Amino acid sequence: MHFSKDRINTLDSRTRAHFINSLSGFKSANLIGTQDGQGHTNLSIVSSVFHLGATPALVGMIIRPHCVPRHTFENILQTGFYTINQVNQAIYSQAHQTSARYDKQQSEFDMTGLTTEYLDDFKAPFVKQSQLKYSVKLVEHQHLAVNGTELVIGEIIDVYVDENAVKADGFIDLHAIDTVAISGLDSYHTTTQLARLPYAKK
Repeated sequence: MHFSKDRINTLDSRTRAHFINSLSGFKSANLIGTQDGQGHTNLSIVSSVFHLGATPALVGMIIRPHCVPRHTFENILQTGFYTINQVNQAIYSQAHQTSARYDKQQSEFDMTGLTTEYLDDFKAPFVKQSQLKYSVKLVEHQHLAVNGTELVIGEIIDVYVDENAVKADGFIDLHAIDTVAISGLDSYHTTTQLARLPYAKK
């Protein structure tokens, strides 16, 4: 099949969204935990989290255009802190439900049955059921004029992970903690490792 730009543009909006979102392949599934200045908690699933650098330890994510209320983005700007909690097989259905448009006073933790967890006095909630989670401090954000999305960059402060998943060389075995991946907008997948290859040289 061949999809030209013109053909893509003639697809209805929902079909086009599924099609284009599937092109980038498997993506990480993460729950972003925040709270506002009044202590109202929020939780949202984001599939655009990406590694930005190891020294300092930086992570980026893209948040959709702020043309409707984006409680996660608003809370991050207000407090400067958030958590990233990887989704595993036990909670993927609940994680997906956080994408529903709840009112600001309705916490997605409460609405989905996920549990808030506060660790080491960090100012944003973690997901207790997540087996790999980390606290993040906002360091920069940029509005992307090309499509109205927001690039959020944060510094990783603390990481909490099952010790059995961390290998001697620092590699985290995500398969060992049942991490799931997303393709498109709503398809969740388990993972199977093919191999770890040696450092590539000429």
